Amino acid sequence: MKNKPFLLRPAGKDYLWGGSRLNDDFSKDIAMEPLAETWECSTHPDGPSVVVSGEFTGKSLTEVLKEHPEFLGTHPRTKGELPILIKLIDAKKDLSVQVHPDDEYAREHENGSLGKSEMWYVLDAKKDTKLVYGFCHDIKKEKLRQSIMDGTIEKYLQKVPVRKDDVFYIEAGTVHAIGAGALIAEIQENSNLTYRLYDYNRVDKNGKKRELHIDKALDVAELKSSSEPMQPMRVLKYRKGYASELLCRCKYFQVERMLLNTEQNRELVDFGTLENSFHVLLCTEGCGVIFGEGIMLNFFKGDCIFVPADSIPLKIHGKAQMLNVSC
Repeated sequence: MKNKPFLLRPAGKDYLWGGSRLNDDFSKDIAMEPLAETWECSTHPDGPSVVVSGEFTGKSLTEVLKEHPEFLGTHPRTKGELPILIKLIDAKKDLSVQVHPDDEYAREHENGSLGKSEMWYVLDAKKDTKLVYGFCHDIKKEKLRQSIMDGTIEKYLQKVPVRKDDVFYIEAGTVHAIGAGALIAEIQENSNLTYRLYDYNRVDKNGKKRELHIDKALDVAELKSSSEPMQPMRVLKYRKGYASELLCRCKYFQVERMLLNTEQNRELVDFGTLENSFHVLLCTEGCGVIFGEGIMLNFFKGDCIFVPADSIPLKIHGKAQMLNVSC
């Protein structure tokens, strides 16, 4: 018997830089203020998502995949565990200046954890929103350490304008920060390792400054200047009822954007049978319905759908934009 897709409910995070758009724009209905992140598809112990449709309703995604490892498919990156984590991020204020380790460093220094390379797809951004991407010029480790101590680090950081529909790949080791006013979908390795270099001397709701991780950050940070990230060449491929474009393909994941439009002609987009990899569909605009043998799954803006490997043949109808994530 082939496998069926199911809806996920995210875990929420109330980091101090968050806003209210994930509740306001995506109807998350999570009682947090601020609501900074929703972990849409996650098996990470810091925030697993929960199944809210079908036979596994009420179980965490972690439990389901432990019971049914075949849902992950045969791609070598899975190794019995979900290798990715998908988030929505509402940056009402600037995020800390930070860096993530690669897999090798994380295995050695963080109890075998994965490192963290990630991709950002910008869902919305204010006119003056920028992100930090590396350094304007090469910088020595001790000079960087001193700039953190005396609060001058910002003058060395490369700041890049951000616009709706932009794509950025942030490789492990790249010093970075999401700027205030950005609403982002993030696809990353299944890791929660963040080394903070600088946090603008902010304090949390208890009046305490958040922890910095300067020594580890300096161990893993790329200190050579970074060229300003260029937007990747994107080619829309048109098919019956929808168009798609590749946003990112790296050794950790693949992300496509699907533009579904069958509202007028009642066509059904053939999503097919997927054997080698699971797929995760994140609806960023609009709504629709997924059909298959014995299943009809309605989805709306903000919904996240897990499609197991070797699923039943699926067809999709509606008017929506979706991110299609796989390995």
